[in-house]
Amino acid sequence: MGLKKPWAVSDVLSWDSIAAKFWNTVSQTWYLGFTSFGGPPVHFKIFHDKFVAKLQWIDEQVYQELFSVCQAFSGPGSTKMLYCINLIHDGFLPAVLGFLIWSLPGALGMLGLAIGISNIGETLPRPVYALLSGLNAATVGIIALAAVQLAHKAITDKLTRVLVFLGAAAGLLYNALWYFPLLMLLAGIISVVHDFRWLHPPVKAIARTPQTLRAKLTGRRRRGDTAAEEGVELAEPTTHTHTRQNDSRDTKNTSPPHLDNDDQQPLPQTSQGEAAEAEDDDTARVVPQSHRLTTMSWPAGLGLIILFLLTFIVVLVLRGTLPSPPLLYRLFANMYLAGTIIFGGGPVVIPLLREYVVAEGWVSPRDFLIGLALIQGFPGPNFNFAVYLGALTATGAGQSPAAGALLGYLGIFLPGLMTVHGTMGIWTAIRSWRWVRSALRGVNAAAVGLIYTAVYRLWQIGWIDEGFERGTSLADDPWWVVVTATSYVGGCWFGVSPPVACVLGAVLGLVRYGVVQGQGL
Repeated sequence: MGLKKPWAVSDVLSWDSIAAKFWNTVSQTWYLGFTSFGGPPVHFKIFHDKFVAKLQWIDEQVYQELFSVCQAFSGPGSTKMLYCINLIHDGFLPAVLGFLIWSLPGALGMLGLAIGISNIGETLPRPVYALLSGLNAATVGIIALAAVQLAHKAITDKLTRVLVFLGAAAGLLYNALWYFPLLMLLAGIISVVHDFRWLHPPVKAIARTPQTLRAKLTGRRRRGDTAAEEGVELAEPTTHTHTRQNDSRDTKNTSPPHLDNDDQQPLPQTSQGEAAEAEDDDTARVVPQSHRLTTMSWPAGLGLIILFLLTFIVVLVLRGTLPSPPLLYRLFANMYLAGTIIFGGGPVVIPLLREYVVAEGWVSPRDFLIGLALIQGFPGPNFNFAVYLGALTATGAGQSPAAGALLGYLGIFLPGLMTVHGTMGIWTAIRSWRWVRSALRGVNAAAVGLIYTAVYRLWQIGWIDEGFERGTSLADDPWWVVVTATSYVGGCWFGVSPPVACVLGAVLGLVRYGVVQGQGL
C-alpha cells in the first residue's frame, strides 16, 4: 500500500500535464479554423503573429526553419506549419488535436457545399457568381499583402532579394509538378555556393590571369634585354617579386590553399540575424536539449518516413494490380498520390486535383470550378478542396458523400503530416550544420517568391459568371481591380483582418451585381 501513493500522485500530475497541453492547443487554436481566410500565404503570417510575436511558443529562427521545411517538402504547407508548432510546444497528441481543430470546420463546410452543389441545376443564380467573384478578388489582395510581408522577413541581403525575385519570375513563367521543388532545391544550392564562397578562388584566379601573364611577359622581356646586353645566359626565374606582392594583396583575406576555406570565411548574416559558427562540417555536433525541436530521435524520424514510403508503394501497387478496384478506393489512392507529390501547397493542388478527378469523369468541370471559387472564400487549408471533390465523386456514384469526403480528407492530408513528423526527428540532428542553415536561407527566399504565383493564377481565373464558368481575369473589369486594391490597402494601412476583407469583397461583388442589373446591362 505504501508504494501506491507515489504512483498515484505522479499519475495525477502526469494527467494534469497532459490536460494542460490539450488545453493549450484548444484555447489557442479553436478559432483559427473559422477565421483564417486567404490561403497558405496569409496563414503563415497569422501563425507568425500569434505563435512567435504574441505567445512566443517558438522564436524567429525556429519559425523560419519550419517555414522552409514545410515549403520544401510535399503536402499542405500551412497545415504542416501549425502541426509542427503544436508538436514542438505540446507533443504529438495535442498536435493531432490541433490539426483536427484547424481543418475540420472548413472540411465540414466543403462537405455541405458539395451536397448542395450536387442538387442544383446547370447554372447558379447570377448573384452567387457575383459573390464568389468578390471573394476571389478580395483573396487576391490578401495573398498579395501576405507575400509582401513574408518577403520582408525572407530578404536579408542582396542574394535573398535576387532569389525572391527569381523564384517569383520562374513560378509565373511555368507550372509543373516537378518544377516548384526543383526551383527551391536550386535556390538552396545557390545559397550554399554563395555563403561558402566556393566560386571565389576560381573567379579570382580567372580575373588575375591577364594581369599575371602581362607581368610575366614584361619581366621576361626586361630580363632578356639585360641578358643580351651583358652576354649572360637567360635563366628561368623561380619567383617574381611583383607577382608575389600582387598575390599577397589579393589573398590577404582568403584562406591559404591547404586550409579549409569554410573555417576562414564566416557566413554572411543569416535570415535569423545570426552569424554562422566557424567550424568544420565534418565536426560532430551535439544539439543541446533546450534547442531540440521534438523528443523524436533521428532514427525514429527516418523510420517513420520509410513506413510512409512503404504505405505509398502498397497503395499504388494495389491500385494498378487490382482487376476492378472500387471507386472509393481509387479516389483514396488518387488523393494519397496527390498529397505525396504536391509541392508548393495551395497554388499547385488545384490543377493536379483537376487531373485526378475531372479527367477521371468523377466531377464535372463546372462543379470543379465552382468549388475552386468557394475554397478561396473558406477558412482553413485549401487542401479541404479534396473533401468537396470526394463528396461529389461518391454522390455521383450513388454512394454516401460523407464516405467520399472522409477518404478525400485522409488521402490528401496523411502523406504531408507523416513526412513532416518524420522530418522533424531528422531535423533535430542536422539543423545546426552550416550548409543546412545556408541552404534553408535560399529555400526560404525561393518559397516566398513562389507565393506570388498564387496571386497571379487566382487573378487569371478570379471572375466567374454565367458566360464563363471556367473563370476569366479580374483585370477584365475595373471593379474587381478596385476590390483587390481595397483588400490590400485595408490590410496594409488600416489593419483590416482577412475575414473582414473577405466579407467586404463578397458585399462589393453583390453591389456590382445590383448596379449592373439596375442599369439593365
